[in-house]
Amino acid sequence: MRTLYFECNMGAAGDMLTAALLELHSDPDGFIQRLNGLGLPRVHFKAERVEKCGILGTHMAVTVDGVDEEGFAAAHDHDHDHEHSHDHSHDHKHHHHEHHGLYEIEHLVSHLLLPDAVKADVLAVYRIIAEAESHAHGKPVEEIHFHEVGTLDAVADIVAVCLLIHELAPERIAASAVHVGSGHVHCAHGILPVPAPATAWILRDVPTYGGRVKGELCTPTGAALLKHFVQEFGDQPAMRVERIGYGCGTRNFEYANCVRAMLGETSGSTDGIVELRCNLDDMTPEAIAFAMERLFDAGALDVYTMPIGMKKNRPGVLLSCICHRELRDEMLRLIFMHTTTLGIRETEFIRHTLDRKLRKVRTEYGDVRIKCASGWGVQREKPEYEDLAAMAREHSISLAAAEAAVRDRFED
Repeated sequence: MRTLYFECNMGAAGDMLTAALLELHSDPDGFIQRLNGLGLPRVHFKAERVEKCGILGTHMAVTVDGVDEEGFAAAHDHDHDHEHSHDHSHDHKHHHHEHHGLYEIEHLVSHLLLPDAVKADVLAVYRIIAEAESHAHGKPVEEIHFHEVGTLDAVADIVAVCLLIHELAPERIAASAVHVGSGHVHCAHGILPVPAPATAWILRDVPTYGGRVKGELCTPTGAALLKHFVQEFGDQPAMRVERIGYGCGTRNFEYANCVRAMLGETSGSTDGIVELRCNLDDMTPEAIAFAMERLFDAGALDVYTMPIGMKKNRPGVLLSCICHRELRDEMLRLIFMHTTTLGIRETEFIRHTLDRKLRKVRTEYGDVRIKCASGWGVQREKPEYEDLAAMAREHSISLAAAEAAVRDRFED
């Protein structure tokens, strides 16, 4: 599976993500030319080669009316590369002082020379930022306004990342836990903690950490891009890396100030799961079956029972529930609610799975879904039993005849 992995050991900002992805592109110079021809008013992109702690990477310089990101960031007194999305109202010399709301941003994006799918991604990312600002400032989304220069700067970064991901076309996107930094950040509203309130709101349910570096390492734009595109956060999966990109920020730290992006092939998937187990000796079969049903309905990966011998020579049942880590608390609650157990044992595991997808084949009796699994050097297919059974009932044929009809299509 084509996999893109972001290593966010020094946080993430829009320009850093853009630069890292640009290094993965087969034609970076041509891509920059196309960016500059998209129709973003007053915006110019330029890729610069830079070095951070001995690592050679790319910095994406974006200028608005000739002012680069560093100058814009200095005007806002931010600690990281730049910040776009706070509801600032600073006065910028030699520039317009207009402010844009979400409607103006949607209008701007709708006129860009982009595929519709990319436009949809751009607007989805900006809505994440607007909703975070709405929550941080206690205002409806419609009343959130962004400084014009900051808006163009942010849209430029978001457009670039969305278009790069569209052209790189990964099937799976993953990222490490996000380093958010520590300390405080200055903005129009005063001195705020790191991560800034909008960033913290966006990164809910995303693994983050801080404390190692003083400064704002993850911006709202970077956080929103990760929240929109990344499907899973955690350690780098086992993958055959084909290309590596380093997107560098402007500031220098003790650690290399860059986002590393890796593009390659993964075989199957690896994720963390939890197994919850309890012993039961005073429940009816019907009650146990109902508990299992409720666990499955809540998203358990598997629920099963085994006969066991318990103390005082009592026969009993071992109930096991396997679930993703994020569902652990809900599964614990349901087990305590629907069983008589007084205690539950928990074990964490790493699960290795094949990549799975469905396809359909057409037979003389109708369509049948085929479950396809691949990865780890294995590839297999199997007809969906429920489809075979429904076909056999509808046409008054045996299950074996239904299977034969599907097998004939395979052989064709």
